[in-house]
Amino acid sequence: MPDTRAPRAILTDIEGTTSSISFIKDVLFPYARNALPGFVAKHGKQEEVRRWLDAVAVEHGSICSDAVIVETLQGWIDQDRKHTALKALQGMIWEAGYRDAEFTAPIYADAAPALRRWHDSGLPLYVYSSGSVPAQKLFFGHSDAGDLAPLFSGWFDTEVGGKREAGSYETIAERIGLDAPEILFLSDVVEELDAARIAGMQTVLVDRREDYPQPREGAAAHGHPRAASFADILLPA
Repeated sequence: MPDTRAPRAILTDIEGTTSSISFIKDVLFPYARNALPGFVAKHGKQEEVRRWLDAVAVEHGSICSDAVIVETLQGWIDQDRKHTALKALQGMIWEAGYRDAEFTAPIYADAAPALRRWHDSGLPLYVYSSGSVPAQKLFFGHSDAGDLAPLFSGWFDTEVGGKREAGSYETIAERIGLDAPEILFLSDVVEELDAARIAGMQTVLVDRREDYPQPREGAAAHGHPRAASFADILLPA
């Protein structure tokens, strides 16, 4: 990849960047979908769970029963909707799955060594994903490469804003305490990288063959430096 300025922090996406898209869609989403009715029946009166169920009810006005709320949430899962309430509830459900060792989060073989190397060199690492912050911590805390959560200095989800909105990256830079050009954002989604670049961040398109069989080169990369794996991301001293 082309030479870039030496970043003072790295911000990374998860799905399609540090790990496969298929795990989220083929394992985590179906698990949450199937577990939702029982989870809501058992925990629906707990304050934090009720907060998110009520948020769904308020958004849809006519919804008044938990059964209908559950059906709505399951529909959102089928649509892959990026809704904060859904992500929060999914994270609570996935916690049980990780705790009971029903699955571990697969990390790309090249990602874990790079994350450890960057962390050991003193470079702060952060996550920005559409999944809730608790779900992010579970993911890296129960990975097939071990507990990677201690490598990260901070976590961001869509409560800071949408991932395709430049303002979200401005907010993240402010919270990290660095100027945006000092932060390198890694993602597999070109439109997210576009937004981060507008905010001033450095960017790298992570273009994995496992997730994107057709390489995104030239115009398809929107001018972002491209890496087929974390091993290809060579940071200047």
